[in-house]
Amino acid sequence: MAGRWRSMSRTIGPGILVAATGVGAGDLATGALTGNKLGLAILWAVVIGAAFKFVINEGLARWQLATGETLLEGAVHHLGRPVQWFFAVYLVAWSFLVGLALISACGATAHAILPIFDSPEADKNFYAVLHSLLALGLVQLGGFRLFEQTMNVCIAVMFVIVLATAAALQPPVPELVSGLLLPSIPDASGEGLGWTIALMGGVGGTLTVLCYGYWIRELGREGPDAVRICRWDLAIAYTLTALFGMAMVVIGSRTPPVTGGGVGLIVSLASALETSLGDFGRVGKWAFLCGAWGAVFSSLLGVWQSVPYLFADFWYLLRETAPHRDTDRAGSNSAAGARPESMTRSRPYQIYLLGLSTVPAVGLLTVPFATAQKIYAIVGALCIPMLAAVLLRLNGQTRLVGRRFRNSWLTSGVLIIALVLFLVYGGRAIHIKLFP
Repeated sequence: MAGRWRSMSRTIGPGILVAATGVGAGDLATGALTGNKLGLAILWAVVIGAAFKFVINEGLARWQLATGETLLEGAVHHLGRPVQWFFAVYLVAWSFLVGLALISACGATAHAILPIFDSPEADKNFYAVLHSLLALGLVQLGGFRLFEQTMNVCIAVMFVIVLATAAALQPPVPELVSGLLLPSIPDASGEGLGWTIALMGGVGGTLTVLCYGYWIRELGREGPDAVRICRWDLAIAYTLTALFGMAMVVIGSRTPPVTGGGVGLIVSLASALETSLGDFGRVGKWAFLCGAWGAVFSSLLGVWQSVPYLFADFWYLLRETAPHRDTDRAGSNSAAGARPESMTRSRPYQIYLLGLSTVPAVGLLTVPFATAQKIYAIVGALCIPMLAAVLLRLNGQTRLVGRRFRNSWLTSGVLIIALVLFLVYGGRAIHIKLFP
């Protein structure tokens, strides 16, 4: 039995990490607000959003397993050095903003659960720094295995509590079925369309989808034969993500109108649940806050562990003297030998991890939380169309990935839809998400 569990853990583990990292305070808030404003009729949008992220992450894994390169390596080698420098600037900006947003979210949620100081701001800042240092210690001292185990606990708390809360609210079954199977957008001529796009984009993370490739490397998953395993892994991950997103829409639809944004909205939502759940209201409120904490801390821990991989990858690419642009599959991983077997112990990884866990804390005193959230949402929204465009180019060429792993017409169609959808409606969705 223990051996079977370990085997299953190795199969679905990286996908579970993607699900846990991709669901944060912003996703909680977006699902709840959309359900609050549009009701259960919009449940189908959660499924579509999860499907978009599945296709993008499956394409990323397919590229890496077919070529031996991460997607970042492939983009630099076949699209040129400017891609590398654009990515570096984007990564640093994204890291600071998401780091600030996540530690603030952890601080605010912990303050709502267990206040210590008289000043809420002092409470939030204290908990923010504490959570950042705790995540640093877990990643630095515990290695990948402890990180994986801690994430499993957080995601269990998060999913069980949120799904149980949604079930306790007893949503009407006919409305659930209609919302899933009969796509419609309430108030499509007004804010409804923007909320729908925001909900699709808020499912499953942004830049963190790139980290799946590094996690499967940690588990030794290599070669084209592993593509099938990754598809099952990611299918389970995004099914869980979709269930979580739908649960948040249900919760939002069954509570009185709530106000605020980010973690402030989650706290308001917990108070609204206290009224909606009747005799179980007080227990439901505190359970939901614990689930929200599990969501934001697992996201923080996942970012702290995974994003330094991206910087280390950038660093080793920078040391290459001649990128092999537009070469075939046989020469695609010629620079791989310069990399350490595990990048988590490399100096670039360690330096970026330290910076990621400390520098954003400066923003607690210098950058208003709402401002950081606004800029981060804009920066993060660029990620989906960028990834879709890169995957269309790289996985669309037989000479790079082989005929067996080239994009199917269905995959290419989904990537094109995602690219157009987020480019055309992304600005409007951002505005609605940030200024509800």
